[in-house]
Amino acid sequence: MSELRFDEQVVVITGAGQGLGRSHALRLAERGARVVVNDPGGAVDGSGTSDSPAQQVVDEIKEAGGEAVANFDSVATQAGARAVIDTATSTYGRVDVLVNNAGILRDKSFKKMTPEEYEAVINVHLYGTVWCSMAAWPVMQSQGYGRIINTASAAGLFGNFGQTNYGAAKAGIAGFSLTLAQEGAKANIRTNVIAPSARTRMTEGLLGPLAEKLDPKYVTPVVMYLAHRECEVNGEIYSCGGGRVGRIFIASIPGFYSDELTAEDVRDNLAQIRDPADFRIPTAAFEEVGMLADMAK
Repeated sequence: MSELRFDEQVVVITGAGQGLGRSHALRLAERGARVVVNDPGGAVDGSGTSDSPAQQVVDEIKEAGGEAVANFDSVATQAGARAVIDTATSTYGRVDVLVNNAGILRDKSFKKMTPEEYEAVINVHLYGTVWCSMAAWPVMQSQGYGRIINTASAAGLFGNFGQTNYGAAKAGIAGFSLTLAQEGAKANIRTNVIAPSARTRMTEGLLGPLAEKLDPKYVTPVVMYLAHRECEVNGEIYSCGGGRVGRIFIASIPGFYSDELTAEDVRDNLAQIRDPADFRIPTAAFEEVGMLADMAK
């Protein structure tokens, strides 16, 4: 079968100086992509800046014969995100793929977490994804083509102790992405989500014995497929890591219906309300509401 190539395509990757983003940048460049490597070079908690991480990835790509340019702006602000996309359009004239990967961590239990620790994490993860997508959107619409891959997390989809800020941001990214997928479909803009498990600066102390098996290189192939022209998948979430790939989906079940529902009905029919046996996967909010219409007939 033919190799999935990205010749002449322009790929923007945020947080690409290290970890997952670096892996994505190197592999996509190997397949012919012209890569914008964004990274302000801060610490895991977002503090500080350095041009070195992004520039080192760019240098590595160029030494291997590829094309890349560095950008050092923070995606936590609208101006920074616009500057990232402007780097792509001013250098290469278009944006074919946007991989929203940038992130920081400020973990604490909910009782100890400060508003500033919420704002910092949500600004980079959630707003960074929104602002970069917002800046790239008109470019992709004018092209009639685009691929957006957003990075969520199991912490946002299933919860994780000590990460209410991170979990909130990642859950927000999932909801944002599913709606963006619907809005971009007519313009051939596909938006999908990954929930990766990988050994990076952010996770290396959290993975225990699995750490050695969770090299970022095992996540990148999923990103590459979702970024490719052949990919027709839209509005889906994929768990990936260590060589495993599986779809994560949000489902609803018919549950229990009464046109005179009482609290006692909920108590007495809880098993039926919670039984996942006949789940359905709505592709839009109106489909989930439609389950009520079916039962109320």
